[in-house]
Amino acid sequence: MEHTDALPAQSGVHLVEWACEFAGTAALLVGGLSAVCFDFGPGTPLHAVPHSARLLITGLLFAGTGSLIAISPPGRRSGAHINPVVTLAFWTQRKVHPHDVFGYVIAQCTGAILGAAIVRLLWQHKASVLDVGATTPGRGLSDPEAALVEALMTAILIITILFMTSSARTARWTPLVLWLVIATLVWQGAPYTGTSLNPARSLGPALVAPLWSHFEVYVAGPLLGGAVAVAVFAAFRDRHVLTAKLFHDPAYPSTLATSLPTAPGPDAARRLSGSAG
Repeated sequence: MEHTDALPAQSGVHLVEWACEFAGTAALLVGGLSAVCFDFGPGTPLHAVPHSARLLITGLLFAGTGSLIAISPPGRRSGAHINPVVTLAFWTQRKVHPHDVFGYVIAQCTGAILGAAIVRLLWQHKASVLDVGATTPGRGLSDPEAALVEALMTAILIITILFMTSSARTARWTPLVLWLVIATLVWQGAPYTGTSLNPARSLGPALVAPLWSHFEVYVAGPLLGGAVAVAVFAAFRDRHVLTAKLFHDPAYPSTLATSLPTAPGPDAARRLSGSAG
């Protein structure tokens, strides 16, 4: 039986939601890359802490930044995708209108560039030494091997999101679960790829550093992982994504399709007034 949403994805120009994605992605880069600079930059007070422990701390801080954005007012408004792969995954579930796919991805990429530029200004020498947190393959991995590792980790991320948002009981806990999942992926995967999972996250430092030598890894890998995750989720025909927001708050309007209660937005108000007339 085909699943239908109480509120379908809305077409049009949604500047508020796009601005929230822009600000959220910039904040993710500022918070996450600041953790990288603090934990691994020259002269860090954590120099005596084992490398693995510093990776775990970095993962908790980077992922924690994303989870805090999800529960913030801007995140509750736009859904806090802050990652083109997340937006595209929700689009495959008919939760995002193509207009918002375009607006969200542009906002995420430009927000990431701004965030990386702020990190370079804030951390200066530390940021320069670390190439502003640019992601590159490690442990002797070739670009194709690194792309496959990124694909595997991104698939885990997207599968988690799709399953968490397909139940009204679990949807509100998505930011907490993602905090733990992404922190673990950074902890275990960063030595191999830097654990990007997000083309926008890699774009910002690549442009600001600049360091483009492996950028294609962090586009192809996450996109492949997202496609695999969507294919796996499709095998569970009884599961349907209920909301495209990582933290669905019924007090906030939504331009994204949802089966959960949501506040009426301007578009809904105009439709109601037109039908009444």
